[in-house]
This record gives sequence, structure tokens and C-alpha cells, in this order.
Amino acid sequence: QVQLTESGGGFVQAGGSLRLSCAASGTIFGINDMGWFRQAPVTGRDLVATIEHDGTTNYADSVKGRFTITRDNAKNTILLQMNSLKPEDTHVYYCYANVKDYTSRWRDYWGQGTQVTVSS
Repeated sequence: QVQLTESGGGFVQAGGSLRLSCAASGTIFGINDMGWFRQAPVTGRDLVATIEHDGTTNYADSVKGRFTITRDNAKNTILLQMNSLKPEDTHVYYCYANVKDYTSRWRDYWGQGTQVTVSS
């Protein structure tokens, strides 16, 4: 019913940039926070950046000053501008959204992930 569609991943050299996009579609009555997470060996997924409906953002320390998350509420879309990329940024990035769907309940939705690979 609700789907998060990600795009923008790819291959880039260290110091380069990518822009990730995630659009929520389906029967949506509201979206709370949205964000990007990446794989982690213990927790599974670690926060990269999130953005609230009002535009409030938070970032992982490792990406502060390099990544910028923005949101277009009219399009139910978020962007992650990734600058000064480092090899350690190489991960699968997952889009997240907390969505009020047709059941009138707030539920967590995840995208399938988009690969970001940064070469040395």
C-alpha cells in the first residue's frame, strides 16, 4: 500500500558527490519523520540523517558538514545531498518513513535500499 522508492545511488570517487532521493507513494494520510539509514553489523541499520515534518534535522556525527537532508512535503519526497564522500560511506542506504496509512495507524516503512560505493 505504501512504497518508498529510492534512487540516486552509484559509484563515485572519494571527494565526490551523490544525491539520493526517496519518494513515498500509496495511500498516505500523513508522514511524520523521514530519513536515511545505512547497514550496520550489530544494529542492522544506523541513522544517517532524519528530517521531521517541520524541517528539523539530525545527522550522524560521521556525516555532519558533508551530508544535507531536505524534504518536500508536497511531493512526499526527501533528498540526501552527499558531498565530500569517503570510502567509509560505502553502504546500502535505506529510506525510512513513519506513515499514517489507510488503517489510520502510524507505521514504519522502509525502502529496499540503494547502493553507494565510494572508491579511494
